[in-house]
Amino acid sequence: MNDSDIKKTSVKKNMIMSAILTMSQFIFPFITFPYISRVIFKEGTGKVEFVASIVTYFSMFAQLGIPMYGIKAAGKVRDDKEKLTRLTHELLTINMVTCLIVYVVYGFAIVMIPRLRRDLTLFIIMGATIFLGAIGVEWLYRGLEKYQYITVRSLIFKVIAVAAMLLFVKKREDVVLYGAISIFASSASNVLNFINLRKFVYLRPIGGYNFRQHLKMIFTFFAMSVATVIYTNLDKVMIGFIKDDGEVGLYGAAVKLKNILLSIVTSVSTVLLPRASLYVDKGMMDEFYRILRKTMHFIILIAVPISVYFILYAKEGILFLSGNDYKAAAPAMMIIMPTVLLIGITNVTGIQMLVPLDREKEVLYSEIIGAVIDLVLNALFIPKFGAAGAAFGTLIAEISVLIYQFYITRDLKAKLFCDVKWIHVVIATLLGTGLCISFKFFSFSTNTELDSFIKMAISGTLFFGAYLVYMLLIKEKLVIEITGQLVNKIKRKKND
Repeated sequence: MNDSDIKKTSVKKNMIMSAILTMSQFIFPFITFPYISRVIFKEGTGKVEFVASIVTYFSMFAQLGIPMYGIKAAGKVRDDKEKLTRLTHELLTINMVTCLIVYVVYGFAIVMIPRLRRDLTLFIIMGATIFLGAIGVEWLYRGLEKYQYITVRSLIFKVIAVAAMLLFVKKREDVVLYGAISIFASSASNVLNFINLRKFVYLRPIGGYNFRQHLKMIFTFFAMSVATVIYTNLDKVMIGFIKDDGEVGLYGAAVKLKNILLSIVTSVSTVLLPRASLYVDKGMMDEFYRILRKTMHFIILIAVPISVYFILYAKEGILFLSGNDYKAAAPAMMIIMPTVLLIGITNVTGIQMLVPLDREKEVLYSEIIGAVIDLVLNALFIPKFGAAGAAFGTLIAEISVLIYQFYITRDLKAKLFCDVKWIHVVIATLLGTGLCISFKFFSFSTNTELDSFIKMAISGTLFFGAYLVYMLLIKEKLVIEITGQLVNKIKRKKND
């Protein structure tokens, strides 16, 4: 396969589709959460967040490391249908076996543990994600770079779910219904994935299976998943056991907005893993490092202003998204917002760079460090500070991961930050801050939620408008490139 063959699938198109897909996973709750939070309140949302966090752990064991390993493996054999079929059959079989084992343990746990048995119905319904995640073989579609298909499919189910949420969740007692619709939005489309498998692989057995060859890498990626899930979901679980559903709801509100913003930052790099793995496999290292540098450039340009603005307007963001019942979540959001930048950077240094270079163990070690630090700090700070304590633990954990990954990548000559003009990023951010900060002290309405919306609309326009104008004035390379592409597309549409 030559360079032109590798590039025949549009990276730009994939990035756009990936961005839409990733953001839709968080825009769905962004659309519905302002409504839901005012119907079932923080206790109800906290209950669903707690159950979802527990289910995530069981799903992690059922999936092992297949979701990430599968993307890399499928990307390497995507042009050989027989090899791709054999890989799919092998990984799907392993996944089905682990699903069966996990469901036995899951059933035992929710029956025997009093704290889990309290929400038995919700656990039964939301436990469907374990099976749906397995048959969805999302890793295959990502490895084949079928982002348009998975994006359109996902959006259709999410639109249906939004309508169902608004039509049927009407009172405080509709917590179970809210949980069921949430599962439909996130996982029901996996059924279509399974049905459409026949378009890409043979469904009939083809023989020559070798399950053992995958186990070492699957367990390596599984260990990475364990570490990641621990310090991304452990917070809610520990808050649920140490505090109560209401405190989980507060933390969930802060994390939900952070995740929406993080999806914007990381979406551009999500699509690169199969492409990066292929470049490394073909020895195209210059191209490999080029796309990594461009991705890092993009992440810094958008993550820095996003993090700063939403630290400044954390209170207004929480009030607008969730309502007055969640205003105590503002400190947690302020503390956790820098992780948008931190995770954006480590997504490139770890997943997009070290994994294609077959240095997964080093990513694993960094995540273990983060998980241990998060666990210790959660145990120390959640009892006294609740959601804010959990946010602090997550922040320090992400800083630790970043420091370790910087240390282990010092031998690579990637020069990931060479295109970033830090002084201009800082000046543009300070300019935006200076223009918008005063609006925090204005009052536009006696209704706090409406007042927060107006403040954010005005301040956000000034902040990000000033940032963009400054970058255009100094002719920042990537901003000029992206802006030029958008202008050309608009012109072409007008001419058509």
